[in-house]
Amino acid sequence: MPRPTAAQLAYGSATVVVSTIAMLLLSKTSTGLGVAVISAAALALGLLVAVTVPVPKRRGRRAAAAEASGAGVPGRRTAGSEHPVHH
Repeated sequence: MPRPTAAQLAYGSATVVVSTIAMLLLSKTSTGLGVAVISAAALALGLLVAVTVPVPKRRGRRAAAAEASGAGVPGRRTAGSEHPVHH
């Protein structure tokens, strides 16, 4: 299983915190069982959000190297591509 990305961790954690606070405020529960049920539901919701966040696709070495060198980037000149412009 691949490691989660920073975005997945951030969205999942934020979902757990916000949904826990919202459900506790809306339910007005004060029992330990109620808090435990709400906490478990918030964790499940956070996990669902973290798993469904789109993961950026990995590119091959050639695509990454071409982008790093500027080849394939329109308007960017690389060494040896400098041609005089005639007006």
